Amino acid sequence: MGGVTFELQRATSTRGPRGDVYLWVGHVDGLGRIELAFPTEHSDYPSEYCEVAVSGENFPLVTYLGLRYLRRPLLARGELRVDWDPADLSRNVWWPGKNGRALRIGVKGRTYTYAERHGKRSHTLGRPGASVSMARSSWRNPSTISGSWIGEVDALDIGVALVLEGVYTRNLSLPGAMISLPGRFLNRFNDL
Repeated sequence: MGGVTFELQRATSTRGPRGDVYLWVGHVDGLGRIELAFPTEHSDYPSEYCEVAVSGENFPLVTYLGLRYLRRPLLARGELRVDWDPADLSRNVWWPGKNGRALRIGVKGRTYTYAERHGKRSHTLGRPGASVSMARSSWRNPSTISGSWIGEVDALDIGVALVLEGVYTRNLSLPGAMISLPGRFLNRFNDL
């Protein structure tokens, strides 16, 4: 596949035991229906955590669990899983530039880089030979989440890129990191 685009539309929110569950639903040509949901309701995680999930007909189950911040999980100390297999996550929070601060992901034998591109509503997930670019119609509560890709992209690539759209990724840029610094400090202070 190459040069293809897709779009997820905001669906009606549902009410679960932990509050509102937000959904985006769409269709990817050749792969079928896909859904982004957060927070998920099927986990037994503590209330200070939040989980995001991507699922679909021909997609692996991709989840991200992290400390809750503004209804989304934080990148710091988060866990990404694909069909319950954990991913290795790393990033250099002190490195300048978007590529230096990018999230590095190792999962299912692949190595990805996830970085902010054109402002806080646009990100790219890349690996050798493939990349998926994502864009939200708005940062906080988008009505649409769209994606496009180039190269040999498959369901795993799209699932990982989409699940990260439900994660608080503002600190992938230096201005975003400065804005989120007080919250990160307080989260670390609470661990003492």
